[in-house]
Amino acid sequence: PAVTAILVVNAGSSSLKLRVLDDANEVTGRADLPAPSGADDVTAIKAAIEPFGRVHAVGHRVVHGGDIFTGPVLIDDAVRRQLGQLTDLAPLHQPKSLTALDAVNAVLPGVPAVACFDTAFHATIPAAAATFALPAAWRQRWPLRRFGFHGLSHAYVSRRAAELLGAGSAGPGSAGPGSAGSSPAGSSWAGLRVVSCHLGAGASLAAVRGGRSVDTTMSFTPLDGLVMATRSGSVDPGLVLWLQTHAGISAAEVGDALEKRSGLYGLAGTADMREITSRAAAGDAQAELAREVYLHRLRGSV
Repeated sequence: PAVTAILVVNAGSSSLKLRVLDDANEVTGRADLPAPSGADDVTAIKAAIEPFGRVHAVGHRVVHGGDIFTGPVLIDDAVRRQLGQLTDLAPLHQPKSLTALDAVNAVLPGVPAVACFDTAFHATIPAAAATFALPAAWRQRWPLRRFGFHGLSHAYVSRRAAELLGAGSAGPGSAGPGSAGSSPAGSSWAGLRVVSCHLGAGASLAAVRGGRSVDTTMSFTPLDGLVMATRSGSVDPGLVLWLQTHAGISAAEVGDALEKRSGLYGLAGTADMREITSRAAAGDAQAELAREVYLHRLRGSV
């Protein structure tokens, strides 16, 4: 019988990963490229995809679905426009996802493409965890809530942990990538509580109960929570206001610094944890501080 080939496109903040999966979820093709940035990516992506042969469908990891998309969606022109409108909620990630989406579409015109969202898994977070203590008028006017991110990773990790612990297999619709999740009836998975960790250039934790996300460290944007490679993680909002009103730093400059010049990079001058670990072992004070700040925030968030 013919084998279906699904191209999975993961455009992260620092890389673009392309994988082809067959009917058995086996990887039959792979390519890793730099994070997409513009029109030149079409040529590179085309060169990477051509050796894969025929592709029947494409699945895109998209960071932010806002309060519009809480599950996978077939991409058409209207969906593409809506995804673009969410860019201000994830300025470091959404443009890269959309650049990759457009480039792959140019290389594979007519091939069905589906967007799967990092925010979708966290749609089950209860109101007590998702709601900010902000004026009601603000919350009614704008989608101000804890969205959470890395949901595709947290969904898989928590499900796989349950399987390895013998707590029952998460069946169709349960904690699977891109779905809010449901617990298989009668399975011990239903009562399992897992803390899943996504630790990379971006980092977050999630509390998962019975296959459903109930809390997570990232928030309205992917900037909140743990210390990351170049992102600050949580800071006092009063500090941000002070920088703007007393230090005279513009909102744009503060945003750029928190996204691109903070985190491990701001502490040690490098975003590479391997270098930080090596330097810390050699007694480098900046590297030691970066490592300890990172671990302190990580331990305190579990």
